[in-house]
Amino acid sequence: MKILHTADWHIGKRLDSFSRLEEQKLVLDEICMIAESEAVDAVVIAGDLFDNFNPSSEATELLYSTLHRLSANGSRAVIAIAGNHDSPERIQVPDALARVCGIIFVGFPNAEIIPFCTREKVEVLRSAKGFIELKLPNTPVPLRILHTPYANEQRLKAFLGMEDSEEALRLHLQEHWQQLSDLYLDDQGFNMLITHLYVMKNGGPMPEEPDDERPILHVGGAQAVFTENFPKAVHYIALGHLHRYQVVDKNPAPAVYSSSPLAYSFSEANQNKYVVILEAKAGRLINYQPRLLERGKKLRRKSFDDIEEAISWLGEHRDDLIELTIVSDNYLEAADKKRLNEAHSGIVQIIPRIKKSELAEEVGDIDLSLSMEKLFQEYFKTKNKGQEPSTGLLSVFREVLGTDDE
Repeated sequence: MKILHTADWHIGKRLDSFSRLEEQKLVLDEICMIAESEAVDAVVIAGDLFDNFNPSSEATELLYSTLHRLSANGSRAVIAIAGNHDSPERIQVPDALARVCGIIFVGFPNAEIIPFCTREKVEVLRSAKGFIELKLPNTPVPLRILHTPYANEQRLKAFLGMEDSEEALRLHLQEHWQQLSDLYLDDQGFNMLITHLYVMKNGGPMPEEPDDERPILHVGGAQAVFTENFPKAVHYIALGHLHRYQVVDKNPAPAVYSSSPLAYSFSEANQNKYVVILEAKAGRLINYQPRLLERGKKLRRKSFDDIEEAISWLGEHRDDLIELTIVSDNYLEAADKKRLNEAHSGIVQIIPRIKKSELAEEVGDIDLSLSMEKLFQEYFKTKNKGQEPSTGLLSVFREVLGTDDE
């Protein structure tokens, strides 16, 4: 059995004023081609299919067309769960039509999938709240899946029967998963757990969330689910939410964030992006490998103290999206900013940084006997971390004072 694990597509996401939809079309096409070339039996998508609760018609069309292609006309199972950016109601809306193609949408933690069988023999053998067992056309090994999409505190309390709000969420989830494991998981099939949560090893380092990712906060002060909370009968844990590929822990099973298919914030600059290909048999995981994704623009951030060097570097990275920091003694001239923007159409942000910011702390009382221009310069420095006003700004000031010929 082969399975492709991906997550955090964020279809419809923008980077400032830059749409990423065309890049998303390219990288999702690449994922479809990988599924075909690897001849995978199933695809799991661990949440954040869309970037917001009300995606555009273009984003919706891209999701459905991609999932239909991944399903290979009902011969490959596709399981997609909701993340914290998704509307669970919207995720489950197309369920009846999706089942014909072997596509399973899971919006809520207590979702129970209606059994079905496609013409190509993707079949739901058993289903319960939070669990499905699938029979796939090209393998005799059943695929068992515990699924827990993201839900807010109120929904988790309602769906998982949580009554004591002060008890840590992870303990409720542990009990929920263990009950399902005791009932349905054994070594006669391959057992997966798919969830969209913030997961870490107890006592280990806390994985970093992307700059613009919504923090997932939980009940009872439990800001993370620990890998020790997962049942021992699972063979692989497919995670979504964090955008960098990482294996959080290998006990009780590999708990893996597959990464987002594109870099979506500059905190992800220069990161490689992946899907994960699993090989499995009854009772065990044989292998799992990240597969590099190569389509889509790279995000790059770079700092320069010389405009000419910055323009030269921009010319070497014309296909990328750029965050540029310009370090200088003075305020960034409008003419220099214009030159930078003309040198590269993909500059998302130019950040000026002043070398002598410490001067602002050294400025004491201003001597009122100074000239108007000098007073303006000193005032400007106190308000701008010690930076000098630009020549252009001083020219405007002199024009206002009527001293521009001096």
